[in-house]
Amino acid sequence: MTPLLSNHLGGKWQDGSGPGTPLFDPVRGNELVRVDARGLDLTAGFAFARTQGGAALRALTYRERGAMLAAAVKVLQANRDAYYEIATANSGTVKNDSAVDIDGGIFTLGTYAKLGETLGDRRFLLDGDAARLGKEPLFQSQHVLVPTRGVALFINAFNFPAWGLWEKSAPALLSGVPVIVKPATATAWLTQRMVKDVVDAGIFPAGALSVVCGSPAGLLDALQPFDVVSFTGSADTASRIRSHDAVAQRSVRVNIEADSVNSALLLPGEAIDSPAFDLLVREVVREMTVKSGQKCTAIRRIFVPESLYDATAQAVAARLAKTTVGDPRNETVRMGSLVSRAQLVSVREGLTLLKSYADVLYDGANTSMIDIDPAIACCMGPTLLGTRQSETPQLHQTEVFGPVATLLPYRDAKQALNLVRRGEGSLVASLYGSDVSALATAATELADSHGRVHVISPDVAQLHTGHGNVMPQSLHGGPGRAGGGEELGGSRALNFYHRRSAVQASTAVLATLQ
Repeated sequence: MTPLLSNHLGGKWQDGSGPGTPLFDPVRGNELVRVDARGLDLTAGFAFARTQGGAALRALTYRERGAMLAAAVKVLQANRDAYYEIATANSGTVKNDSAVDIDGGIFTLGTYAKLGETLGDRRFLLDGDAARLGKEPLFQSQHVLVPTRGVALFINAFNFPAWGLWEKSAPALLSGVPVIVKPATATAWLTQRMVKDVVDAGIFPAGALSVVCGSPAGLLDALQPFDVVSFTGSADTASRIRSHDAVAQRSVRVNIEADSVNSALLLPGEAIDSPAFDLLVREVVREMTVKSGQKCTAIRRIFVPESLYDATAQAVAARLAKTTVGDPRNETVRMGSLVSRAQLVSVREGLTLLKSYADVLYDGANTSMIDIDPAIACCMGPTLLGTRQSETPQLHQTEVFGPVATLLPYRDAKQALNLVRRGEGSLVASLYGSDVSALATAATELADSHGRVHVISPDVAQLHTGHGNVMPQSLHGGPGRAGGGEELGGSRALNFYHRRSAVQASTAVLATLQ
């Protein structure tokens, strides 16, 4: 019988009362495990996390909580091989793609463990300097940041079951806020296993770290005013969360990461034999194929000068033609599958829509597949689209969450920046060029509509971290269509889990806060 994964809620492992939802190998099609959250007492579980987990975490200092994160890192590192096996079986990813998720998550957790050490033996943070409130300096105002006395509910996406867990949990736990994670059902196995390993190691207080798998009814109903919720996924689901009574009436703080039609822009003045041109082509191909394009930060639109449209199409197509697709267990395969049959159908439908507005410059349908049954495996080849009709609205509004990107030419720098902004807010845009002044100008011009601007010039060709790689030191999020949320950014990530208050008192009282 297929194993049923347990939920950890209320400080104990619990099984759902239903038959469970099966999780499949997206390449071989066999059932792997089942998840179920039916019948769980969410209200009691959330209350336990607030009263028990939250109180225990707040009693610790940032340094002590950081030490717990460091201990969790050691547990996760000791079990990496098992995580890779789960990722291959349940997400269909090749080893390098699994590393982006698994090792990226562990690295992020370690980064916040080190931050805890630097914050020291404090239980709250100062926000700026004290401000005089009158003519005499005796009475002043000092803003402080204190951990919110609620839970952090994370509703995560299917594409990063490891990194998505830890990039949210690390700053929450370091802040002293208990975590309840609801992973996407299709790939919940890896999230559940990581939580289980850490919980079983006894690192955190009871109620500090919980996981709910499957689709429990009334998940948001259990939220109270000082809780926070962070969601990664579709704009439609994000809209329903924002309109829920917990948010609309109880003022639960919400962070959203939704659709994002990210861009790569080659600045004017570059030739086809320039280093900047080569850097663009390499990065576009990498972003189209890593995790089969299932990254919220992946490049969806490629902007180049009109004179380089054909050359760019040929260069990208030539590299895509070398991409081997199939069963990730075969060492010659460089791109695995989409995570599920539903995702494959969704990508195909989106691709069909885009094809009605753009030409096919490289057809992924012609890709030969390795060690798979096409009738079962959720594999598809990378597809490059393109059109000289760069102003077509649908090309700037539609995100196909798979190995698909669209090439678009521009006349001049002004039009290029306007076209990038047609995405109405994105997580990231990357710029390629050799003119440092032009790169800096373009970066600041696009900063208002992007959470991150990744600037790649020849001098950092071997040093840059990648268009789509989210580093814990930098902001992850974006305005407008991207959801308006903010995560990571080093210590900035802690702001979401703290409440700001102004303490107005004598200088003698305020001195004790230092």
